[in-house]
Amino acid sequence: MNRQQARKRAFVAMLAILMVLLASCAQIPRSGPVGKSKDEGAGNANAPVFFPAAPRAGASPEAVIEDFYMAGSGYEDDYPVARQYLTQAQSVTWRPDKRALVFREAQVVKTAIENEYVYQLDVAYSVDADGIATQYPAGTKESIPVTLDQVEGEWRISKVPDGTAIPEETFKVIYGAYPIYFYDPTFTYAVPDYRWFIKKKTVKSMTSALLAGPAPYLRGAVVSAFPSGMKLARESVPVVSGSAQVDLSAKELFDASAEDRQRMQNQLALTFRSQPDVINVQLRADQDLVRVDDDGSVLPPVVDRSVPARQIAINNGELVRYENNRISPLPDIRSVAGLGPHAPAESPVSQTIAFLNGDKTTLYVIEPGQETARQLTTRSTLTGPSFSPGDWVWTAGPGASGATEVVAFKPTGIAAGMAVPSVTMTPAWLSGRTVKDFRVSREGTRALVISEANGKTAVQVAGIVRNSDGTPKDLTVPVNLVTSSEPDQGVWVNGSSVAVMAGSATATVVPELLSLASGDPQQLAPWDGLTSLSAGNGPEQIFGQSEAGVFQRVGNGWELQLKGPTEPSFPG
Repeated sequence: MNRQQARKRAFVAMLAILMVLLASCAQIPRSGPVGKSKDEGAGNANAPVFFPAAPRAGASPEAVIEDFYMAGSGYEDDYPVARQYLTQAQSVTWRPDKRALVFREAQVVKTAIENEYVYQLDVAYSVDADGIATQYPAGTKESIPVTLDQVEGEWRISKVPDGTAIPEETFKVIYGAYPIYFYDPTFTYAVPDYRWFIKKKTVKSMTSALLAGPAPYLRGAVVSAFPSGMKLARESVPVVSGSAQVDLSAKELFDASAEDRQRMQNQLALTFRSQPDVINVQLRADQDLVRVDDDGSVLPPVVDRSVPARQIAINNGELVRYENNRISPLPDIRSVAGLGPHAPAESPVSQTIAFLNGDKTTLYVIEPGQETARQLTTRSTLTGPSFSPGDWVWTAGPGASGATEVVAFKPTGIAAGMAVPSVTMTPAWLSGRTVKDFRVSREGTRALVISEANGKTAVQVAGIVRNSDGTPKDLTVPVNLVTSSEPDQGVWVNGSSVAVMAGSATATVVPELLSLASGDPQQLAPWDGLTSLSAGNGPEQIFGQSEAGVFQRVGNGWELQLKGPTEPSFPG
């Protein structure tokens, strides 16, 4: 065992002891005298507090660098111990909150230049100042340049980039993933944007991140009630007797309409839902309370939009309804058995049905009461259709030039013989990739995209950018979700997670649950011959279909529901 590994194991052992001691401490009372206040670090009062070691006399440059980064766990009071490893000038300018690099392994390497070293990391995550995390596969390397000088006979760091670097084990204890919320463009739905914050400093961090705007993959797809330029008027968000006092720049707050202020308050209240000490939100300007009038015209946004309990499926070549373990005819939908329907989808709004033909080259749609199905597009291959609010139906496939295209149609209410409104998008990041599956989220602001290039599969979530009238316009550059498999299909499980798998009629299939809040995939129970997935409202309502029938996830296994229907799918 080398010195770095020994030091890391000792640190982890100390962490385990500290967590046990903290668990035995008394809980902070949930009520108290009026006026009791938490400071700007308000968050999880029971989060672990670390007491890193101060510099040791006679320590080598390598030991100073290692100990400096280990001291990055001592974040309280602005990293006082870590600053002791720096020269006075560097201690004043170093900004630890700029970025956190989370590493699996690390080592100090001497360069050819005197007193200059690099801290080489196998990086697992990077977290920026707004809590936006990027995950990296094992083997991703990053080198941090470090320069040291001697100060009164002891080595001290005289030059180092802003930010900290901490072991992955420590990161998962100090930091937590929390949703901050934005709106869909109609202000109907709340869209979670997961960020990583230090658990004891969440309220202020959440507020600052909310004011800074959505993560890059959501920019243009979601909106905020807070106008651009609005800032915190003071560098704290105290929580007084359960009220988070959010002091905002006065001009922007007073210029906002009563409706906008109500939406601001709703947006903050949703964002603080994960904080047990926050009961309500007060908007303030120059520390004076700003009244927020609620005349009932502004409805709180819908969180985790639910889908109906029914599913659409195929039985003996016909589209059917699958609900309560029974199949029944679809109300007022004519037979389409002659088209060999596959991959059906149902609009949760109008109950319009979309489906592919047998070889998955043509997309059809049929509305209740319509005599025949309408053909929307034909390609060499298409992904199964997916509906978003507003009755847009989506699919993806190669265009005439061979380039990958994402296409959205709005077929409802269009008379026979009239052209169906449609939008074709060719995102640059899909160039050279084959889309295996494309699924729109329930609130319609995001899309799950599973694609393949050169034998490698990517599972990504992109934002859906729309025009002011709601017409789709483009897809944002996506965020990647880490999976341990090569899936070819996926479904939304709720607003923050998806289930994916590589379907096979002959092999054992292991579906995975992927979360936007965590980079670690959760493997579900293996099952033989699963060929399709569907999901209702939450991880308990995940269904898989094989030749043996339709199965529902129950605990850590699968339970047969019904034999007969195939390719079941919840509305959306």
